[in-house]
Amino acid sequence: MDTAAKPGTLQMIADFSNAKAPSGFEEETIAAARKHIGCGYETEEDCLRNFYMYRKANTGKKPVFMLDAHSDEVGFMVHSIRPNGTLRFVALGGWNVSALPSTKVLVRNKHGQYIPGIIAAKPVHFMTEAEKHSSNTEISALSIDIGALDAEDAVKNFGIRIGEPIVPDVTMEYDETHDLLFGKAFDCRIGCAAMLEALHRLENEELDVDVVGVLSSQEEVGERGMKVAVGHAKPDIAICFEGCPADDTFTEPYAVQTAFKKGPMLRFMDKSIICSPRYQRYALDLAEEKGLPVQASVREGGGNNGAIVNTALDGVPTIVIGVPVRYIHTVYGIASIYDFEATVRLAVELVKSMTAEQIKKF
Repeated sequence: MDTAAKPGTLQMIADFSNAKAPSGFEEETIAAARKHIGCGYETEEDCLRNFYMYRKANTGKKPVFMLDAHSDEVGFMVHSIRPNGTLRFVALGGWNVSALPSTKVLVRNKHGQYIPGIIAAKPVHFMTEAEKHSSNTEISALSIDIGALDAEDAVKNFGIRIGEPIVPDVTMEYDETHDLLFGKAFDCRIGCAAMLEALHRLENEELDVDVVGVLSSQEEVGERGMKVAVGHAKPDIAICFEGCPADDTFTEPYAVQTAFKKGPMLRFMDKSIICSPRYQRYALDLAEEKGLPVQASVREGGGNNGAIVNTALDGVPTIVIGVPVRYIHTVYGIASIYDFEATVRLAVELVKSMTAEQIKKF
């Protein structure tokens, strides 16, 4: 399988990864989608910042095949300003909190500018012995230091106010020699890019389904955007793209189900969903038929938009196709163009193969 990354594709992935768009603040992700979707799709946006892309070749008379990827990332929000000028903050989504101290972040101020800050880590010189050996850090005990002298300075000279978003200060990099993407927000921006790439490849295909792409908002805080988007798109069948946690660096070899550079992961279940069993098996069989690398998993944790889609309307056959990403929900993740390309190809083949008769069999 040729997985050489085209410059335009790499730029699209970078634009999605670099977008500063935690839950509730998805505008920069939508801007990246508008930039890269091209002229083959009509677009619209709702008040929750869900972004819809309708293939211009749709007839309105065929089953609707929805491709979804959530546009938000885990991030933070300014809670308050402490007297010493540091910022108390809360999480938007689930973080590995122990990995946060010393992280460089960007804080949006009242002027719409993103200013740098550091998640404060007490110097070891001032720690007690108990603090040196403690791993029980809570976000409420952390602060972000923007360099302000006091609370008045933070407000007047830095423009800080409560309720503003905060994201890691990370710019995506690509190691071409080893086919490695290093960046933030690959959950689910690598899925957003894979979905748009699939839409591009389907633009001029003769299909037995109408195609709509959805960049859904606020997945990391309870799949809130999809609760609206599924009623708006009214799909008959769906694929939810994800950036899913790779397990090959810390799991016993026999139990690895989401390895790096072995293709997308299709889950039979997680805590939120049992993916449509007949559709799941159909997708795995199609991958084998087409010679595409794919992995299957049974996950004991996690959740995703598929749980909302699957039980919406009169029930919607749904699977989740995840690009393996090492260290999601931390500041940096690692992904691969190989897995990205395999994900796109499988999604395209699934849409091309789908008919009204086949959907009824699921």
